[in-house]
Parts: sequence; C-alpha cells; structure tokens
Amino acid sequence: MIAWTIYITFAGAVVLLFMPRLLGRWIALMTTVAGFGISLAAFFFNNVDLAIFKTIVRVPWVPMLGMEYHLAVDGISLTLALVTGLTAVSAVLFSWDVEHRQNEFFFWLLLVVGGSYGVFLSADLFLLFLFYELVIVPKYFLIAIWGSTNKEYGAMKLTLYSFFGGALVFIGILAIYVTAGSLDLQQLAQFQFPPQLQSWAFPVLFIGFGVLAGIWPLHTWAPTGHVAAPTAGSMLLAGIVMKLGAYGGLRVAMNLFPQGFQMWSKWIAVLAVIGIVYAAAAALRQRDLKFVIGYSSVSHMGFVLLGLATANALGVSGAVLQMFSHGVIAALLFAVAGRMLYRRTHTRELDALSGMNLSRALPFAAFTFVIASAASMGIPGFSGFAAEITILIGAWKTFPMAVWITGVGMVLVAAFTLRALKKSFFGEVLIQQGRVQVDSDWNEQQEISVAEKWGAGLLMFATLAVGLDPKLLLDRIMPAVEAMRFLK
Repeated sequence: MIAWTIYITFAGAVVLLFMPRLLGRWIALMTTVAGFGISLAAFFFNNVDLAIFKTIVRVPWVPMLGMEYHLAVDGISLTLALVTGLTAVSAVLFSWDVEHRQNEFFFWLLLVVGGSYGVFLSADLFLLFLFYELVIVPKYFLIAIWGSTNKEYGAMKLTLYSFFGGALVFIGILAIYVTAGSLDLQQLAQFQFPPQLQSWAFPVLFIGFGVLAGIWPLHTWAPTGHVAAPTAGSMLLAGIVMKLGAYGGLRVAMNLFPQGFQMWSKWIAVLAVIGIVYAAAAALRQRDLKFVIGYSSVSHMGFVLLGLATANALGVSGAVLQMFSHGVIAALLFAVAGRMLYRRTHTRELDALSGMNLSRALPFAAFTFVIASAASMGIPGFSGFAAEITILIGAWKTFPMAVWITGVGMVLVAAFTLRALKKSFFGEVLIQQGRVQVDSDWNEQQEISVAEKWGAGLLMFATLAVGLDPKLLLDRIMPAVEAMRFLK
C-alpha cells in the first residue's frame, strides 16, 4: 500500500499540467493528503516485521544490468515517508495563495515529494539514485522562478552542490556494482566487501550523501538555498530533502560498508560536532530571520550525523527520530518566517521586525513561533527534546567528549532562538513615524488565513505528539536499526 504514495504523487503532478488554473491548488492538496493518509495508515496498521527491509514491489526493469523496480519498507522507511507526507500537506497549505504560474509551481513541488517517497522506499541501488537525482531538478525551478533573495544564485549553488554530491554517490555505486555484481540492497547487505574497498568507498559514499544532509564544511548551500527559496521550497528543503542525504548515508554507506564506517566514524563525529557549534554560532550573528533558521537547520542536522556516528542502536535511532523531528520543526519555522511574516511585512530583517509590535498584530503567528522555538531549543514535551536526548545518551557511550562540546552548541541554539523570537515578535515598538517600512496593503493581509492555521496546526500537533510519546516512533525505528549490519 505504501508504494502508492509514489504513484499518486507523480500522477497528481502530471494531472496538474492539463487542469485549469483554478483547480491547481485543490489537486495538489488532494494529492498530498492522499499520500499522507497512505503513509499514516501504513505506519500504524502495517503488519510486516518492521525490523526487516521487506519487499513490497519487485518487477524486472533492465535485467541485463540487474536493475529492478524494487521497493521495500521497514520502520525507518515508514517514519521518513510519514514526515514526507506531513510536510508536503503543510507546504501546499502555506502556498495556497500562489498566483504566479500556479499549476507549474505545484507540479515541481509534487515532483520533489514523489522523488523523496521513492528514495525512502527504494531497495534497488540504481532506483534509489534515480529518485535521489530526480529531486534536484524541481528544487532548482522552485527557487529560480518563485524564490526571492538572490534566487538565481541560491538555486544554482544548491544544484551544483547537489550534483557534486550525486557524482560522489555514483562513483560509490559503480564500485559496489563492479565488486558485488548486484544492485539489490537486500543482497548487498549480506555481501562481504573487501576492507581495502570499504576504506575509500565508504567516505566517498557518505560524503556524497552528506552534502545534501548539510555536513560541515559542505553545508554552505543550505542557508543560501533556504533564504532564496519560496516558503514551500524552504519547508521541503529542510523538512524532507536534507533527510534524503542522511538516509542515504545510513541505508547505503553505513549498512553496506560496516568496516569502512568503523574506520571513519570518529571523523564523522568530529565533523558533526563542528557543524553543530559553528552553524549555531553563525546563526547568532544573522540579521535575516530566514538565515537564522537556515543555519539552525545545519546545526540540528549535525545532531543527526552525530547520532549516526555513535554506531549504537540508541544513538542511530535518535538520529532517525531527529530526522522526523527536525523535518516538522524546521518546516514550521520557515512557514512562520516566509509566509506569516514576510508576506505581510515584506521584510525579514530582525531589526525592522522588532519595531512592528507583531505579537499583537499577528497573535497566531507569535503563538506558532513560540511553539516552534520551544521545540527547536529542545524543551521537554516536544519532539526536539526526545530526539536530542536520545542522541546524546547514545553519543555518551561512544564519544563522551563530543557530548560536552555539543553542550556549547545547545547553549548557542537557545541563544539565537530566543534572540530571533524576541526581535521578531516581542521587540520594542518604535514610535517614530516612518522608522519601519510596513507593507502598503498590511491591513488586507493582516489576518492569518484558514489554510495557514491548518498547516501550522498539523505541524504543531506532530511535534507535541512525538514529544509526549516518543515510543510511538522509536518502537518502529529501533527494530530496523538493530537489524542493520554495522551494529553486528
């Protein structure tokens, strides 16, 4: 059943090209709701053993090269398919008022979503790579056409970095195919690759995937891309696309090359900790709210990489939980900054926003940003706390020094989040006339729309539900992690 998330999403994208403009947003919404509904049903009512990467579809594709249309699912795939559907629905709701080339906008958006579903469900290495690369093209058009600040530069930088990472991944896949003669991830997980191959192929593959996960120092595309992207583009980039890289590093590089992973895991931890602290410090210096959230995403993805580097079930499970949590929280933060604020004030400058008394003018936006900020800082009761504490406990077993250094990053996260919250909504009101430039049609745009409230409510409910009951996800994630080869 979960395979239908791919088919319905791509079908919805094709239908959009032939439908009247007035129906575009409704088709996009119905398509994403259908995908989310299927992923939700599969998550809660799937009867398969979630510890096994179990085949759900297998059809010959290019038999001469051993390529198959092969989909499989386990607890990790189900969790990431769920956050994909959740973020996609919210992204459509926050794009409800898109007027410029509306059908085309939602066409590219659905291609990103469909490609992401494909990556998380692929059990054939070439099929996974095909879906992985498919996501790059729509990302470029979403930013280059509907973006804002330096949109051409942001779109091209993101695309070039993505293709660079993709080239490294392709080299790794070629090495795997030449050595093992197979592209089947289930078979490859049992194949014993030579240690000499693993020693160089693992870092090539992991760094290739890590580019999209925002690994330091190849992270610079992320803040630029987030700022340039339209609101839905930022939500998809942070909520889904950055998870593709982390998932690829886990499913392919770590699981197929366990010895290579053991050789390089300390260096992954070092890069992760540098990313957490550096990006948090950079966020503290930003004046553009979207840049703050962009660097925040890099910092929080550092926790994912640290969890993966721990090489124990708790740390890696925490990393997958953080993928879900950060997807929801980052999407919510970008929704507030890009849609609720920027579309009404036409500025994201913190100094300008601080004089607008927005906590009274936009109370729902202020409430949403407070919730998102609390979740981002890791306040107990939200998914961010559950994910980060799981990672840190796992990291303490393997890299105790990394936990101490990461504590500095967590303090910086709290500092820049509180700074952004205060300046955005609770700054001192400027009395002088003309001191702050407010959008000329402020009065017509002031009310938060029903679509925005539904989109924000969906994401807030998700972070609260997982924060209050993290076992809901961990009971499905942990069996799949414990079955992976690098833990044995």
